[in-house]
Amino acid sequence: MTSTLPAEATTVDAFLGGRVEAVQPVSGHHRSGLEAVLLGVSVPSAARGMAIDLGAGVGVAGLCAASRCPGLSVTLVERDPVAAACAREALALPANRAFAGRVALVETDIGERAGLPDAAADHVIFNPPFREAAAGTVSPASARAGAHVLAATGLDPWFRAAAALLRPRGVLTVIFRADGLDLLLASAKGRFGNLDILPIEPREGEPAHRLLMRGVKGSRAPLRLLPPLVLHGEGNAFRPEIEAILRDGAAVEDAAPSWRSR
Repeated sequence: MTSTLPAEATTVDAFLGGRVEAVQPVSGHHRSGLEAVLLGVSVPSAARGMAIDLGAGVGVAGLCAASRCPGLSVTLVERDPVAAACAREALALPANRAFAGRVALVETDIGERAGLPDAAADHVIFNPPFREAAAGTVSPASARAGAHVLAATGLDPWFRAAAALLRPRGVLTVIFRADGLDLLLASAKGRFGNLDILPIEPREGEPAHRLLMRGVKGSRAPLRLLPPLVLHGEGNAFRPEIEAILRDGAAVEDAAPSWRSR
């Protein structure tokens, strides 16, 4: 396969202890890290059917889900041509050969969803931009700004797209900043119930800075606020259960049993 990107402009980065490799731009674009991995391993290992990673970027979350879930086919949805080209190149890497045949790439905006069938997905995951436009300085790189800063329409287009793409009783999972819980709940209202909220704390006793939220399309079951997932122990070292995620491809439900589906 001929590369569509200059070799010096990208790096090949390993995730899940080398089970996944991603191609990422060196600069000018968002570079995926812990949030994308946590989103990818939030999908249960036994998940089956079709999963869609909305706004997939270079594909880290969706690739992590595909590598761990042999019964899952994954579609990466990304509008940025450079990020999409990186995802396409990653699918040709030898490290990803075991699952690349179950991964597709669709270049489209989440609002248009061209080429994506409605009401067909069993799982939708997304890692939307975390910041609001008024929250501070925006990166001069338009692609990075687009990945970091929410549009004026907020989270609603993301939830609208997820609700359209999921089959009845399909499952949505999103990772977001903890102080944006009100935005998540407002966008989920009327679309998703049976919500599970998993706070993510940097260290035990510290305020959560991220959270995972999972919901079921059309459900009216009540919300659960789960015990937190704590990332670090002494110093900057990850706790053993987090290391098991990052190095061994363990699932979030292994580190946080309360995350298991009801």
